[in-house]
Amino acid sequence: MLFSEIVGNNAAKRRLIQTVRESRVSHAQLFLGPEGSGKLQLALAYAQFINCKSRTETDSCGVCPSCAKYNKLIHPDLHFVFPTAKSGDAKPLSKNFMKQWREYLLANDRHASFNDWINFIGVERKQAIINAEDCTEIIKTLSYKQYESEYKVMIIWMTEKLFHSAAPKLLKILEEPPEKTLFLLIAEDQDQILNTILSRAQLFKISKLTDEELAIAIKQKFSVDNIMLQRTINLSNGNYIAAQHTLNQIDDERQYFDLFTNWMRACYTNNIVKVNELMSEFSKMSRENQKAFLSYGLNVLRECFIYNLSRVSQPRLDEQEQTFVSKFSAFVTSSNIESFNKSINDAISHVERNANANILFVDVSLMMHKIIKMAVAPQVGIKK
Repeated sequence: MLFSEIVGNNAAKRRLIQTVRESRVSHAQLFLGPEGSGKLQLALAYAQFINCKSRTETDSCGVCPSCAKYNKLIHPDLHFVFPTAKSGDAKPLSKNFMKQWREYLLANDRHASFNDWINFIGVERKQAIINAEDCTEIIKTLSYKQYESEYKVMIIWMTEKLFHSAAPKLLKILEEPPEKTLFLLIAEDQDQILNTILSRAQLFKISKLTDEELAIAIKQKFSVDNIMLQRTINLSNGNYIAAQHTLNQIDDERQYFDLFTNWMRACYTNNIVKVNELMSEFSKMSRENQKAFLSYGLNVLRECFIYNLSRVSQPRLDEQEQTFVSKFSAFVTSSNIESFNKSINDAISHVERNANANILFVDVSLMMHKIIKMAVAPQVGIKK
């Protein structure tokens, strides 16, 4: 992958390129950034740039044998380790899923989401981790000399999924790797990474995409009008993967609107029977759709708060959404908007951690009822 193919993070690109030009390539680097920020893309472009046979001052050539193999993710000196779980007859070992891994990355422009990946390999109901056997494979693989490049590159994706009992196996090789060996660790949550791993890698922070950068990335891959573009940007919060999900789920948005408005009415009236009916719809969704629905609801609540302050309808909303927002905005005020945000963001986080959908939906529904009642505004306009 070329640096020029990556949208955004220009300062990060310049810094990475500079380390190569000044021969200051650290043997272990941790690319830390939120989902959809392009950190895996940057790591791949960096590795390709280092090993390119005819690189320029600012990028790989893209055409030499090394670049051609990197572009297909089949370079013999490029290695991956990532979370897995037992799937059919396949043991939970990265090398057993390498075909699917390459297929997944190539289909998604080298972006990767943990939940998308485990859904792709069909282990969404299992705990996917980087286990001790993978660590043993890392040591074994890196003990061999490189085949044709200056550097052997080991990319460990989602380093926070490294099983705690497996991590000690890597400490020595991370601290004293074989000559011309480069570890590129990719992670999203620094707090979940073991301190012994953190202390052995140079931290390289990647920022989420700005709205302008995300707009450029979307336009490169999708044909959207300005209203849908702005709406996608608002929902995605700098996350290109979330933007892809939004644009691929346009047909689901009407379902989300109906479910969300019915849900808020049930929460307002504390109608437990209705909540239970809606809970059944929620639990039938995939985890990604559950997250997308909650994110959609979060965006609607934000529009309600904006309308409460300005009394101006937003052009990015359709007619039905504007009608609901104008009425429900009375219950989304400066006194409770933070509580709304926290509750739904917590729910999204719980979905990512495989929480029971039924229990989660009932719990957040009760919280929504309490938050709505916090509003100082007149309690009118919500019922059909």
